[in-house]
Amino acid sequence: MFDKLRSSFSGLVKTVKERSLTAKEVDEMLWNFQISMMESDVAQEVAEELSNEIRPYLLDESVKRTSDPTVMVRQKMSEALNRIFTQAASIDLFSGIEAKKKMKEPYVILFLGINGTGKTTTVAKFAFLLKSRGLSVVMACSDTHRPGAIEQLTQHAKNVSVRAIAQQYGSDPAAVARDAILYAKSHNIDVVLIDTAGRMQTSHNLMEEISKIVKVSNPDLKLFVGDALAWNDSVSQAKEFLKFTDFDGAILTKVDADSKGGAALSITHATKKPILFLGVGQQYEDLEPFSPDKVISMVFN
Repeated sequence: MFDKLRSSFSGLVKTVKERSLTAKEVDEMLWNFQISMMESDVAQEVAEELSNEIRPYLLDESVKRTSDPTVMVRQKMSEALNRIFTQAASIDLFSGIEAKKKMKEPYVILFLGINGTGKTTTVAKFAFLLKSRGLSVVMACSDTHRPGAIEQLTQHAKNVSVRAIAQQYGSDPAAVARDAILYAKSHNIDVVLIDTAGRMQTSHNLMEEISKIVKVSNPDLKLFVGDALAWNDSVSQAKEFLKFTDFDGAILTKVDADSKGGAALSITHATKKPILFLGVGQQYEDLEPFSPDKVISMVFN
């Protein structure tokens, strides 16, 4: 996990440690660093921002004369990464759920993303996580387009012992979401999880349909589900969903198979929205809270 990104930073640190650098050498080194970052699925603007952040320190004569300038490089890079990850307001999910419980209202979470990102499985993982915290959950099968989607979520619901609300294929997805919310209200269910169709971001009609679901369900939290292995696509998808839905945060899936690690940086930088969870495996328990400190530690380990 994050092997390529770690290698990019390690290469920079190694070069700085070996000898003092002229301004020309610093610029050349940072150019190579940017290329390495982009090969690690880091967006160009992020790579440039990180390079600009560290350049003045690499040229500082007082730093050059220190016994180990790599300490400075690690510190400044860690600070820069942390600023990118924490530029968006944090979301206290469980406090939000508890606040709605006191109002005797269900907390509604809407999941957004295209086919193939692991969105439906992520909904099930989320249900498992909430149940492990003692919360009651109902799922809404609002993907009424993809063949097998209703059966898939219904089976997940059985596996994690929660109720799934569904209608026939071709039904209005917003109506399914509304039914699930009404069910939750009448049965004192704590959280409603709404699965939606995997829409290509280039389909205007389908994105408009997502906007309708948002209006009808009025979710407390809108989460974009992105695939860590599809960097360019994930970033463009995130931007488009943000435009139509103004989602609140993201979940990054397939992180366990991502040797590059740049998607988390790029999506956060592009959307200014926090990443809440990482999908790190195929089991229901394989959903981890996202920790900027942990990621930065892994990168510089």
